[in-house]
This record gives sequence, structure tokens and C-alpha cells, in this order.
Amino acid sequence: MSKTQDKKKSSGKLVIAVLVIAIGFFIAWKTGLVSKIQDVEAMQAFFKSFGVWGYLVFILVFIASCVFMLPGSMLTIIAGIAFGPIIGGVVSLLGATLGATAAFLVAKYVARGMIEDKIGQNEMFKKIDDGVEKNGTSFLILTRLVPVFPFSFQNYAYGLTKIKLSTYFIVSLICMAPGAFIYAYMAGEIVTNGFSAGLLIKFAAAGIILFLISLIPKYIAKKKGINMDELK
Repeated sequence: MSKTQDKKKSSGKLVIAVLVIAIGFFIAWKTGLVSKIQDVEAMQAFFKSFGVWGYLVFILVFIASCVFMLPGSMLTIIAGIAFGPIIGGVVSLLGATLGATAAFLVAKYVARGMIEDKIGQNEMFKKIDDGVEKNGTSFLILTRLVPVFPFSFQNYAYGLTKIKLSTYFIVSLICMAPGAFIYAYMAGEIVTNGFSAGLLIKFAAAGIILFLISLIPKYIAKKKGINMDELK
């Protein structure tokens, strides 16, 4: 295939991607979904109105928030409130992982040229690209566990690196699981049982778990000789 054909094929993919994103954003805007993302109570009522299909709708909203780089930090808490502590953790983890993977695929296959032009010279991207080149999967684990780079930016940046899709999906799923379950569980518990001595104990246990998890990236950084301060 010639370079001209490659460019035409890439342009075709980009046009389709832009159209899909534009249509998706238009629908989200017309249905008020964009504003609802910022309103916990509205989101809770929105998902419950779909009944059983609310789980799928939530996952699709999470995927959209990742692809469009919308603020999705509250979605995990909303999941715990809307679906309960356990199921909320499951759907938020699935949504976050599939959303991160969708952005990764857009960067790798659909709009690679455009994204390279946009962030290729960005200092954060250079650090991620260099980190993957030197440390591979270990660097991905480190940055997933320690938010030294914005979540949305990471999703697209890693799509431009040598990280394999399967590796990216599995590492993202595992590394995001503790936070997804802890935050969804705490939110669900507060709504279901309110504040109590038992809740404080659970908060303390969650804090200990998160502290222990925070030791993993420090171990990786020490073993690989990565200076965490240079990443900030």
C-alpha cells in the first residue's frame, strides 16, 4: 500500500471517528447527559430510570467520559450510590477499564496522526513514552497506581507507545480495582447505613489498604531506578 493510500485510509478513519464523537456528544448534550454528569442525585435517578439496563448505560457513560476526556471522577461514587457498594464497584471498574481501553484504541488505530500532532511534543507524553521504552509494563503499573499524570491523558498517551492492548487492559483492570471498589463501597455504605462507628472502622481499613497499595509503586520505582520527582 502506497503512502498516499495510507494517508487516505487514515483520513477516512479520522473522519468517521470525528463524526461518531460529534454525534455522541450531540446526543449527550440534547439529552442533558453532559450536565447530569456533574449532578450526583440527577445521575442516580437517571440510571435507576433504566431498570436493569441502567448498568449498561452507566458503563457506556463511563466509556464516553474517558473518550471525550470529561470529568469522570465522581462516576465511581455515583455507582456506589446508584447500584450499591458491591455492584457499584463492579460496574465502575468495568466502565473505567473499557473507557480507558477505548481511548487507547482511538490513539493507536483511529486518530493516531492527529493525537501525535496534539501531544507528541508534550512533556508529559515524552516522560510516559520514555518510561515505557525503559521499563515497559512496570512503568504502566506505576503510573496507574500513582496519579502522577492525569487519567484521561494517560489513556491516549499509552496508545502511542509500544504497550500491547492486552497488557494495557489487564494492568489497568487490576490496578484500578482497589480504588473502584473502595470508593464505590464507601459511597454505597454511607447512603445505605449512614455514618456509624462501623463505618469509621471500614474507612480505617480502606485507608490501610490504600497505604499498602501505595508501597507497590515505590518498590517498583526503587527497583527500576525511577525518580518519581522527575515525573511530576
